[in-house]
Amino acid sequence: MYAGKEFYWGREPNDFARKALEFLPDARVEGQLRAIDLGAGEGRDAVLFASRGVETLALDIAPNALEKARRLAREKGVRLETNRGDVNEVRFSRPFDLVYSIGAIQYIEPQKRAARFEHFKEGTNPGGIHALFAFVDDPRLPPAPDWGPGEHIYHPGELPGYYAGWGLLHFQSLVFDDDSAGIPHKHAAEEYVFEKPVQLG
Repeated sequence: MYAGKEFYWGREPNDFARKALEFLPDARVEGQLRAIDLGAGEGRDAVLFASRGVETLALDIAPNALEKARRLAREKGVRLETNRGDVNEVRFSRPFDLVYSIGAIQYIEPQKRAARFEHFKEGTNPGGIHALFAFVDDPRLPPAPDWGPGEHIYHPGELPGYYAGWGLLHFQSLVFDDDSAGIPHKHAAEEYVFEKPVQLG
């Protein structure tokens, strides 16, 4: 997907990335905010975060995608940290204020979901947010032709079950057209923005 010279998804950020920035907490006195883009691909959303002054880590399993992310960051004149990693295994070495993922959390193996989301939550600063886009099952739609064997669809409404005690800042259910496999088709998805409670005392 990312082997070609051109950017597969283009250079412009996704609308959901812009939405996530609306909910990002104010910068803390001790320093700038930190974000991680899980499954950053070619970096179009991670570069947007970096351009807004957020210290951003772009994580992806594909080295050629990360090379393009670094190239895009250079073109935009922003600093972007990149790291090759798998969403099933990555460990946060320090906390983030924004954990963002669009089109990647379906690669988390279902039996690992609870533990993975718990780790992501533990690695988030109080008041930080998780902005997550999940493909969900919809019996009205046929299987998508671009769905791979390593991808695992979510049940509608499954994600909030991993975020008990967190605030829900944004939710949208959507069905959209796609032609990424060269065959026009539809996907069902849900997007959420959750907020970690601020611990008092």
